Amino acid sequence: MAIIEFVIVPLGELSLSKYVAEVVKLLEKKGVKYQLTPMGTIIEVPTVSEGLRIIEEAHELMFKLGAKRVSTTIRIDDRRDKKVKMEDKVKSVLEKAREG
Repeated sequence: MAIIEFVIVPLGELSLSKYVAEVVKLLEKKGVKYQLTPMGTIIEVPTVSEGLRIIEEAHELMFKLGAKRVSTTIRIDDRRDKKVKMEDKVKSVLEKAREG
């Protein structure tokens, strides 16, 4: 299971919400589990390659929406010894923060 955080920024734009909204529509159309955060989007996918294909499609979408230059940043957590979901990672941290 791969958890991938990405940030796509159409350079030169002051407001990004219309662009982010289109990425959310894309993720929902594809049935991808995602979490929107104030600073990026996190997806949970079976493989890194599947996630990268989705992010590439989102990146290209920015140009279709009129962007002239786009910067995309990607962070990948690819754990293969056991299946870990986004909420498992958060739960683990919160449990440790509340101990003793």
